[in-house]
Amino acid sequence: METHEYTNDLIHETSPYLLQHAHNPVNWKPWGEDALAQAKEENKLIIVSIGYAACHWCHVMEHESFEDPKVAETMNSNYINIKVDREERPDVDQVYMSAVQLMTGSGGWPLNMITLPDGRPVWGGTYFQKGKWVEALNQVSDLYNKQPEKLLEYAEKLEQGIKAVDIIEINTDKINFNTAFIEDAVKEWSSHFDHQQGGTKRVPKFMMPSNYHFLLRYAHQTNDDELLDYVTNTLTSISFGGVYDHIGGGFSRYSTDDKWHIPHFEKMLYDNAQLVSLYADAYLVSKNPWYKKVVYETLSFVSRELTNKEGAFYSSLDADSKTTEGELEEGAFYVWKKNELNNLLGTDYALFSDYYNVNSYGFWEKENYVLIRKEDDTTFMSQHGLNSDQLNSKIKKWKEILLAEREKRSRPRLDDKTLTSWNALMLKAYLDAYRVFGDEKFLNIALRNADFIKNKQLQSDYSLLHNYKEGKSSINGYLEDYASVTDAFITLYQNTFDPQWLHISEQLTQYTFKHFYSPKKQLFYFTSDIDPKLITRTIEYTDNVIPASNSVMAKNLFLLYHYTNNKKYLDTSRQMLHGIQPQISKYASGYSNWLDLMLNYSEKYYEIVIVGKELQLLSKKLNTFYIPNKLIAGSISDSETPLLNGRFSEGKTLVYVCVDNTCKYPTEDINKAISSMD
Repeated sequence: METHEYTNDLIHETSPYLLQHAHNPVNWKPWGEDALAQAKEENKLIIVSIGYAACHWCHVMEHESFEDPKVAETMNSNYINIKVDREERPDVDQVYMSAVQLMTGSGGWPLNMITLPDGRPVWGGTYFQKGKWVEALNQVSDLYNKQPEKLLEYAEKLEQGIKAVDIIEINTDKINFNTAFIEDAVKEWSSHFDHQQGGTKRVPKFMMPSNYHFLLRYAHQTNDDELLDYVTNTLTSISFGGVYDHIGGGFSRYSTDDKWHIPHFEKMLYDNAQLVSLYADAYLVSKNPWYKKVVYETLSFVSRELTNKEGAFYSSLDADSKTTEGELEEGAFYVWKKNELNNLLGTDYALFSDYYNVNSYGFWEKENYVLIRKEDDTTFMSQHGLNSDQLNSKIKKWKEILLAEREKRSRPRLDDKTLTSWNALMLKAYLDAYRVFGDEKFLNIALRNADFIKNKQLQSDYSLLHNYKEGKSSINGYLEDYASVTDAFITLYQNTFDPQWLHISEQLTQYTFKHFYSPKKQLFYFTSDIDPKLITRTIEYTDNVIPASNSVMAKNLFLLYHYTNNKKYLDTSRQMLHGIQPQISKYASGYSNWLDLMLNYSEKYYEIVIVGKELQLLSKKLNTFYIPNKLIAGSISDSETPLLNGRFSEGKTLVYVCVDNTCKYPTEDINKAISSMD
């Protein structure tokens, strides 16, 4: 049995990130009433240190500072030390991230904050080298002992600043959603596009799936070929790049360079979920077989490496893994050396190195190469005198050889906690893959995950729990959980027509109104009214790598209105979008999911109702077309729900195409129904 010189209170936690720090000499405590009460009782400043299991610079700071007994002595003597997993406690992370952004102008992880005994922040930043960290700790502690009033005064000002971050002025203009507004927003946004390499003109490059999902839809609905070319060029560049794992499938978090070559190697569930949905829809638009391959390979990776026996999905894989020398190094699991590839591939090495650029283009550092593609298969085949069967056979063989070899290496650490919101994103990804490709295995995996959420995370009062680990559900759900699960369950209804998923979605929505909604701000708080109070109750409204929980909720309400005819849902959704609208024109890329909703209001939105025994057959035919401005309702028999009521006809399967519940004459011909839409 392994023995440790130090063990702190984190040893009782289930979070892999917290457990990584359980044997630091720092007297870490988990976030909670006990640690906060101790700080007040002892009148000690608090260090709140926030990170996550796959965070490379979190590991670096741990190794340099938190594993050093001398640094720990300084921290333990003068502070109560609290470690937070930002994925378990996004509410705590949001508050202190707002603080550090106000203090320094930027944020990131690890996030390290010094607070007063009551939790109000007074100083902070992200990663600190050991010397600067100790120096700062001593200075702030000295100031608190000698001139506490200075820190108190600063804390009060900063508290007001944090509370002001989420203040959105009420929009007193008349509600007016129109395509001209969207066009202007996209035009300003497009000045930042990188038309050569894809993405935007900045480094590092994040994938931002919500942005490209909206732009794909907008380009399609407006017949903007130039914009569509930009989107597909971006998606091809990303998936040809080193940020895509060409051997095992799946995407890393972001690229450190402008050609998507060298990733920050951690693989996050939420990125892979949203990218599956995006590439599935991009396939429908483009019919590019490579996009289909990306979807299948990514879901194969998720099934192989991020799925547990209960059908739930794990959170992430670390960027770091051990080298053959036993040292933790970023990307060690994924990179290749020339001699290694030559030995493994033999006579195919030259062809492989051309295909994946094991040359100056694909070189990284220390004799390591990150595989990257430059050319599509058609071009490559013509250059090398190959046909598609020959090339595909070789690629399959190469991947089998290298994947088997890679499995012998020390694996990246797995964050094996399950988060409800991220599981819902991956549930929706499997459903989107099923919708586009019709593969029953994707639907079966989705149903299994939906049952996991329903049986383990959903409570009898329709509240949700946020976290699951080792058979235990914990942490009261956040708005992101309710928004994402509602979205996923509505999508599940549209693929199965099982009314239970629509029913649960509405019950979740009613719960969300009761415990999260602010009539004054006309938006939803991130935390429930039954959660312990933090410095401020935040409102998440800007779309980021994951869309804002409020924008997802507003889209849910739009859909639920159409299904239920409950005007409260429509009025709330419209008012939410109206309140955010003035922000959009200043920074469109931060509001892409809101813009997607605005398209629903600005152009025709179709309610497609299919009633009769051929329901599944006709819906699958419908789903072979990219129609982003639609919802589907269906039943094989009569139903009293608003969209279905009175539409069943014995012996027929009828398709109704409606806009705002005004329908064209029903048809039994799905092609006629599709062609009747603009």
